[in-house]
Amino acid sequence: LVETGFHHVGQAGLELLTAGDPPTLASQSAGITGVSHHAWPKDLLFRKKIYRKLLSLGSSYRDDVNTSEIVQVAVEGVDQLETYFGSYLPQFFYSMLAPVTLFCVLAPINFPSAIILLLCVPLIPISIAVVMTWAKKLLSKYWGQYTALGDTFLENLQGLTTLKIYQSDEFKHEKMNEESEKFRKITMKVLAMQLNSITIMDVIAYGGAAIGSILAVYNFKTGNIDLSGCILIILLSAEFFLPMRLLGSFFHIAMNGMAASGKIFKLLDITESEDGEYEFKMGDIEIRDVNFSYEEDKEVLHRVNMKLEHGKFTAIVGESGCGKSTTAAILMKKNKNYYGSIKISGIELSKITEKSIMENITYIGHNSYLFKGTVRENLLIAKPNSTDDELSSVLKRAKLFDFLQNENGLDTLVSEKGGNLSGGQCQRLALARALLHNTPVYIFDEATSNIDLESEEAIMNEIHNLAKYKTVIMISHRLVNVKNSDVIYVMDKGRVIESGSHELLLDKGCVYASLWETQQELECYNKEENHETT
Repeated sequence: LVETGFHHVGQAGLELLTAGDPPTLASQSAGITGVSHHAWPKDLLFRKKIYRKLLSLGSSYRDDVNTSEIVQVAVEGVDQLETYFGSYLPQFFYSMLAPVTLFCVLAPINFPSAIILLLCVPLIPISIAVVMTWAKKLLSKYWGQYTALGDTFLENLQGLTTLKIYQSDEFKHEKMNEESEKFRKITMKVLAMQLNSITIMDVIAYGGAAIGSILAVYNFKTGNIDLSGCILIILLSAEFFLPMRLLGSFFHIAMNGMAASGKIFKLLDITESEDGEYEFKMGDIEIRDVNFSYEEDKEVLHRVNMKLEHGKFTAIVGESGCGKSTTAAILMKKNKNYYGSIKISGIELSKITEKSIMENITYIGHNSYLFKGTVRENLLIAKPNSTDDELSSVLKRAKLFDFLQNENGLDTLVSEKGGNLSGGQCQRLALARALLHNTPVYIFDEATSNIDLESEEAIMNEIHNLAKYKTVIMISHRLVNVKNSDVIYVMDKGRVIESGSHELLLDKGCVYASLWETQQELECYNKEENHETT
């Protein structure tokens, strides 16, 4: 989901839409509602169905299918289906009609030759049917390995920074090589199958044409036909088989498309989980004995208990991998298969509609997604009917207005993912968009990591201002940013091990105090080094 909390599928949906000539950013932000079917190419109509399915599955679609698999089958898979309907089916009907038509032409000239040629034609579809039983299983494995490789690649690419930090990139590199080798082997098997089947069809097609020529010459020598009839049979005998031979070459494309279609239809047939029936109501968020696992044998959260009070500034801290972001994802209904109880104003989270959650809880991550377009277009996604004054107001609050005034104002171009902006500017623009969304609850998940100090200070000042009249939940590895929180929850290995105010946790002298002292020593050391360098 896009970090500001409005109802979008996000990157997977964008990949589907941009696979062809996409609609405008405005139509994307509106969930492509009301776009005329005539404005969409035929392949995009199919992708539109997939996009609609993702919308109906909601932000937890990844519980049922991987993003990389969706992108692969919806881009290449849909293209293969286009070839199937555009090339294979027309050729199929032509291949059925051509031999019958030629038989009607040649039968008056020499019936035995015509009937023998007609009877030999079915040998090609028979050989195709034999190959099909083998090809179907093989291509199913091919697409399975193809999507698995894509999933591994996407996961490693998105988590490359984390892999480098934990020095696990070499391990993942080896795993990637293993997946690539598996894909290479299955690809070579597919190519071998195609080459063998083409060889069989060539033997039948050109062998049949040779038989027709031999029959024509034989009947000419015996006086059953004249020279013109002989030449006509020789010329047309190849035409009995060539259409079916061309059908055989399209057959491989068709089988590939059908294998891809299996995955597409599997996606479209996913049963949508029942959404809640209640609307979001402002109040305390109570988390009681919550357990969660991404994999059955690996628990990420264990008996987590928290009370996120309405109108309070709550912080969740802990080392990387302790379950902080997973907790936030559950609150946003990105992860649904949890055990335990989560209530917002006394109503179970599962009974609250996802749309209502998105309209009332804004999530800002450490790598907020910015769309290719203008600053205005990126902001209007959060609130389409905003005036320029409202847009300027949130940009001023995010300390980005002056910078944009020196550029092209609200019409300043933004490249995809904010590639033409610094990390701090990207986060401040994401913050401005979040402020424009104006929800009662805000979740900041490492929103100030890996940015410059000026941007961090601007973001933290606005977060503290928000905390005066909004429910703010802040996840941070930097404890100095959360010391003014009303309550701090310390997590370790999926459990809440401490909670309280900054001063109370320091007095306890446990995990939080230890982390605080370590970070203070590091910051003092860095300041001394910078001073000496200066």
